[in-house]
Amino acid sequence: MAKLLLVAACALIDRDGKVLMARRPEGKAHAGLWEFPGGKLAEGETPEAALVRELKEELAVDTEASCLAPAAFASEALGDFHLLMPLYVCRKWKGIPTPLEGQELRWVKPEGLIRMEMPPADRPLAAQLRDLL
Repeated sequence: MAKLLLVAACALIDRDGKVLMARRPEGKAHAGLWEFPGGKLAEGETPEAALVRELKEELAVDTEASCLAPAAFASEALGDFHLLMPLYVCRKWKGIPTPLEGQELRWVKPEGLIRMEMPPADRPLAAQLRDLL
């Protein structure tokens, strides 16, 4: 039986309706591909708490769990584990998103999301988010 890997992702949406995407840096799996910011949950951590932590660590952005709204999720078998990735929308945060882990950042209109090169799990989320927005 495949091990379940729970990863939370966030679509930060600015006042113009653009979505923040991050390009995975060299040396990481899926390097060069665009993804929604986020990361793996720590032991006993909720998806919302993980995103509050990850957004601070990766982007120097402060937000609260109450500012995160569930929007979509991806479920995908990836070899010896199964990825479950909820996507949250966040429109309220403090700070200017700054790449702290060597990633490139880009604000993208919702209709432009599906043209970006993404890891397989992010692709259906991009289409769902575009339709939602």
